Amino acid sequence: MIKIILSDIDGTFLKDDKSVCELHAKAIKAAVAKGLKFVFVSARMPEGIYPITDALGMAHTPVISYSGGLVLTEDEEVLFDKRIAAEDAQSILAAMKRWQDISVSCYAGRRWVTEKIDERIQREHENTGAPFELGNFDALLRENILPNKIFVRCEPPTCKEMETELSREFPALNVVRSAPHLLEVMDKSISKATGIEVLLKHYGYGVDEAIAFGDNYNDVEMLEMIPQSVAMANAPDRVKKLASAVTDSNEVGGIYTYLAKIGVIEP
Repeated sequence: MIKIILSDIDGTFLKDDKSVCELHAKAIKAAVAKGLKFVFVSARMPEGIYPITDALGMAHTPVISYSGGLVLTEDEEVLFDKRIAAEDAQSILAAMKRWQDISVSCYAGRRWVTEKIDERIQREHENTGAPFELGNFDALLRENILPNKIFVRCEPPTCKEMETELSREFPALNVVRSAPHLLEVMDKSISKATGIEVLLKHYGYGVDEAIAFGDNYNDVEMLEMIPQSVAMANAPDRVKKLASAVTDSNEVGGIYTYLAKIGVIEP
């Protein structure tokens, strides 16, 4: 019996223009009304997730943010908080200075810090609703404010090059593109599956009592972990092959389609 629904946000729950798919909102409200838990599992920080849950009228829901690096209960109690080691953070931030025209952010707990405000930072703020602050990365590290995630926004060729070079240079870190123009850096031990494991244990659920929805490469561990895993139609072929099922795209309500198909909600 399904007790919890896990969903990625961008490219899965949200449409491509970052608006909420009405069918997805309908599906989640119906599932929650039946007593199921619904949890966003995202690379976003909590402040980039809560505006969505607020808009859905679901202000108090658990969240798994930073792709598993920070797990919060519905009461915002911290269940898990994994940071990048200071030495690793300092070294990779220094290495990133080799590239020009990139926008770098450090996400530390509930804080989003950047050293410069540009069009990419403004766009991310508009897309997520999360607040950011100007700061100095070296100063943060000296104060032992360590990042859960270092995030780079840049052009796709640069992003691919950075992923290749930095993943080779920093084997203790997970360096991965979450989109052609987005690069995420976290501790090597972190994935969406680690965050899900923490949350399921907290609530006493097994993996066979969950459904997971995802669309991209940073969803792979989640889709492999949950037996009833569902890839969106807009997912790359490799991701689709790893999931146990494929549903419609994020644009046309794939989550609704699948939940109605298996009888979790009424169509």
